[in-house]
Amino acid sequence: MADLIHFTAADTAAAIAKGDVSAVEVAQAHLDRIEAVDKKVNAFLHVDTEGALSAARAVDEKRAKGEELGPLAGVPLALKDVFTTKGVPTTCGSKILEGWIPPYDATLTSRLKDAGVVILGKTNMDEFAMGSSTENSAYGPTGNPWDLTKIPGGSGGGSAAALAAYEAPLAIGTDTGGSIRQPGAVTGTVGVKPTYGSVSRYGLVAFSSSLDQGGPCARTVLDAALLHEAIAGYDPLDSTSIDAPVPAVVEAAKRRDVRGMRIGVVKEFAGEGYQAGVMQRFNESVELLRELGAEVVEVSCPSFTLALPAYYLIAPSEASSNLARFDAMRYGLRVGDDGSRSAEDVTALTREAGFGPEVKRRIILGTYALSSGYYDAYYGSAQKVRTLISRDFDAAFAGVDVLVSPTTPTTAFPIGERADDPMAMYLADLCTIPSNLAGNAAMSLPCGLAPEDNLPVGLQIIAPAMADDRLYRVGGAVEAALNDKWGHPLLEEAPAL
Repeated sequence: MADLIHFTAADTAAAIAKGDVSAVEVAQAHLDRIEAVDKKVNAFLHVDTEGALSAARAVDEKRAKGEELGPLAGVPLALKDVFTTKGVPTTCGSKILEGWIPPYDATLTSRLKDAGVVILGKTNMDEFAMGSSTENSAYGPTGNPWDLTKIPGGSGGGSAAALAAYEAPLAIGTDTGGSIRQPGAVTGTVGVKPTYGSVSRYGLVAFSSSLDQGGPCARTVLDAALLHEAIAGYDPLDSTSIDAPVPAVVEAAKRRDVRGMRIGVVKEFAGEGYQAGVMQRFNESVELLRELGAEVVEVSCPSFTLALPAYYLIAPSEASSNLARFDAMRYGLRVGDDGSRSAEDVTALTREAGFGPEVKRRIILGTYALSSGYYDAYYGSAQKVRTLISRDFDAAFAGVDVLVSPTTPTTAFPIGERADDPMAMYLADLCTIPSNLAGNAAMSLPCGLAPEDNLPVGLQIIAPAMADDRLYRVGGAVEAALNDKWGHPLLEEAPAL
């Protein structure tokens, strides 16, 4: 049974469909793994043992009746605790939602269930997805399975850590400024931010509505593609949902051929602040793309240098509006309601007790940026920069098929190292934020270990909106070539827990 946790999602689904193993056996193997290692990792906030085994039994019953199974039927998955799950706690890593049981499923949750995916539980995250290290969770930090004293990235560090710890073969994250890709990079896993609007946000608890995007996390490019196809597609319940066919990402992942493609290296994503080992592995990946038959050119996107300050005005501004709903009147925590205080006092006391320091910081910053007299100077100016960044992408994609860069400037840093330095923490998302501001598609996949610390490095691939298949075409080719070079997938080098 121990070997079952090392199967890819594709191989797991195939074994279940053939009857070589039951979905219940697969689910139990992963639940046993969580029981064995998660006290060290803290990837999960809630493990839904009963729900997982019930879903697995339903897959086995369906197969026993001779019904056709989907490409991911019976495959276990770790779900970021920012998507609503009917009857299962959803906390967003915050005390203010501690114990809240949603009465409905997010569209993404429903699509996973419809696909026969077995949801093991909800994963740890920075509170309301605000952070780059999962240290901002009200329920304690998550450790990086490569080195438990290091961060697993954020805000979706729990999902990425669950993959790297072999607690699940698939996971779901959300990406507002890099929260799928940056955790993928530092844990040696694959993380994809789909085109904004291509995966429903209905039931995704909002941080920054114009930036938030759910997406797939996996240990291989093909597994990520299979999960992408399961969750993507138009949803009338989401007003920002794109009514267009889902790109053929599974077919692209299997193609593994970049001959004839033009690939742009972003000039601005290099230089001071980038770890030497990260740049070494990135440059080797660029050379590998040349060897595989791609044409590589340098591309300049000058507005990208303004992405970080623009993001940290737009995202907190939207957060200050979205988080106003947590007022102690409707759901979640309520503090000070002893009959002697006004509604305003109860709201204030609840927010003081329920929100953590980073969430408070961003609410205050966002409220200030939106205030009368400052709106045009701050939020309005940031939106103009957002337009410039989109224009830089348009100009770049007029000459290349995809762009590449390091996913994050450094490998995983020690837990606590940047806790008191918000600016240093924010720099972890330097390379990922432009794609969120423009709404296009991006992927991180492992491209080796940095020589100086033996920790994973991520290669970021960026594609135009609704050209997500290009990510998987390039990613699949790079992954296959690197696996041939190393003789095994990178995660096999991770120290055993």
